[in-house]
Amino acid sequence: MFVLVEMVDTVRIPPWNFQRQLNEAVTEELNKKLANKVVYNVGLCICLYDIIKLEDSYIFPGDGASHTKVHFRYVVFHPFLDEILVGKIKYCSQEGVHVSLGFFDDIIIPPESLQQPAKFDEAEQVWVWEYETDEGAHDLYMDQGEEIRFRVADEVFLDTSPTGPSKAAEAPAVPGAGAGAAAAAPEPEQKKEPPYTLIGSVSEPGLGLLSWWNN
Repeated sequence: MFVLVEMVDTVRIPPWNFQRQLNEAVTEELNKKLANKVVYNVGLCICLYDIIKLEDSYIFPGDGASHTKVHFRYVVFHPFLDEILVGKIKYCSQEGVHVSLGFFDDIIIPPESLQQPAKFDEAEQVWVWEYETDEGAHDLYMDQGEEIRFRVADEVFLDTSPTGPSKAAEAPAVPGAGAGAAAAAPEPEQKKEPPYTLIGSVSEPGLGLLSWWNN
């Protein structure tokens, strides 16, 4: 679930931190920059593990801060595919079951990856496993807050780095067009997508709510 990733970065230390030990100042700046951030195709950064090497520090003209190239290892949350994890159901929607690990919430189990046959209860807003027995079908509800064991089936990284202005914003104004025409077409609000999402699956024996298998 957690891995050590070796990284290299140039760390800027402001002048008011020069009285501190270099290692301490570098550690603080690296954690400030990376902790709780997603690095594309790497994972969710948790905290600095250790510093491998500090290269020479430089002060550039016009900037009183020092710049040091640092080789370090960082603790990163990046489960491998097919790893089994246990989380809690955050909520359910038509898209599937949304799961949280406490420190990471962007986990979804799509409907086709649930124990089958499954249905979505619109009134309760929960997914239900219609468990077949000799006595007939029993509805097993996937309630909010319940602990759930799932397999990591896939991962999705999304590059959320800033982009340039849209083409519509760059287009020159049309001569003679009134201000009302511009105001009539507001830009649609885009849904914010998470930079790192795990796709889970519970479609095999032993997976799903812990209470199902404990009982």
